[in-house]
Amino acid sequence: MLQLKTAGFKALGNLLSSGNFASGFLNMDDLHRKADKAVARFHEERFAVSRELGGVFWLLELLDTAIRTSDQELMDMPNLPDSERLDMVQALDRQNVMMQLYPRYIDTLLPLITEVAENAKREVRVLELASGAGGLAFALAETVVQKNIDARITASDIVPAFIEEGNGIAAKKKLPVSFRLLNAFAMNELEKGEFDIVVMAQSLHHFTPGQLAVIIAQSARHATTAFIGIDGYRSMLLAGGVPLIASLQGIGSFTLDGLTSARKFYSELELDIISEIATGRRGHTLDCLWPFSVLTVRF
Repeated sequence: MLQLKTAGFKALGNLLSSGNFASGFLNMDDLHRKADKAVARFHEERFAVSRELGGVFWLLELLDTAIRTSDQELMDMPNLPDSERLDMVQALDRQNVMMQLYPRYIDTLLPLITEVAENAKREVRVLELASGAGGLAFALAETVVQKNIDARITASDIVPAFIEEGNGIAAKKKLPVSFRLLNAFAMNELEKGEFDIVVMAQSLHHFTPGQLAVIIAQSARHATTAFIGIDGYRSMLLAGGVPLIASLQGIGSFTLDGLTSARKFYSELELDIISEIATGRRGHTLDCLWPFSVLTVRF
């Protein structure tokens, strides 16, 4: 439920046949506008198709429309003190540890890391965007050390408090991980091909379609191999389950963010549209590894 693939595929076919998804963009601002417009147009067409199909298709479309939101998570509010922001991302880290999510993320990433290591015969360079408290970065660094894989993980975020906290922990643990202040929308300070793999986990929904397209396009400029995005699978079960699990932390703002996030998860067809507009080709795959959607964009 809420993937709406029957109506979605028909809507996408209608849009493609009418030439609504023109490829190519002039610059990042142009890409941002085109991706936002394309996904909005897709929603409009799917709404019309669902109404024509009627019955359960129409009811599910109405349900998705009622649930969907563009509200910003509290942790992304610019006026939120960094100390409170750090508390919330640390709560997310505890939740991921409790639910054993990091091992599943790592199982998704390791085959590609191993592939690069075997082909390149050198250190594999992994960049994590929107890394927050760095839970995934630390877990991945521990795993590559245990498996004797030559790799270095760079965790990045736009919040200075996250970077300071992460580098402090990294220094104590002596792991092949470092934290770097980085704006995912403007990676111009990076060298071309500076990294091999760019990773973003549990954060795709924090960005609009246009912003996510820019992130993928920027990643293509600075990574040799792939962008991997992991996020919640858009469904009714997660729409209720995510805030319920978040409530176990006993932090009201974190619970509310869990509800907002679950309402914003992208469907697979939406991620498909965004990726193709960002790259101008079909060099990506989408996998459902319940309860996640995994987007892999090869460069």
